[in-house]
Amino acid sequence: MNVTIPVSSESSKERLRLWLRVLKATRAVESEVREKLRLEFATTLPRFDVMAALTQHRNGLKMSQLSTVLKVSNGNVTGIVERLVEDDFVIREKVPGDRRASLVKMTDKGLAEFTTQAAAHEIWIDEIFAAVAAEDAVQIADALDAVARKVDKKGNSDDQH
Repeated sequence: MNVTIPVSSESSKERLRLWLRVLKATRAVESEVREKLRLEFATTLPRFDVMAALTQHRNGLKMSQLSTVLKVSNGNVTGIVERLVEDDFVIREKVPGDRRASLVKMTDKGLAEFTTQAAAHEIWIDEIFAAVAAEDAVQIADALDAVARKVDKKGNSDDQH
């Protein structure tokens, strides 16, 4: 079996190097944030993410909606929500007319805790990215948004076929 490997251009090699650096930086930042959440708040990044999503959707989300927002499976979210309920950070309410569905909402205690965590999170991210000028951060963010839009558009068009 003969496989033809296309000759890559210098620009494609630079883009590959960029991807590898983005991946390396993402993993390093995520690891740092996970550790800080663990040490300072005795919590996890997935719990933080669930609370962040629910804070953005103050009227609550069904479990399936929460999974969609977080781009994870329902099973991943269920255990996290259970523990957040035990801590009185979120509540589950029945959805009228749908016996199987629950609406998950932040409690006042959960909002207060998330507000504290989010403020610390913002400081950590600012410190981690201190070497990046604000103007550069805007340009990098715009470039990464363009990549995400292209991938999302491609994924959506693939789903339609």
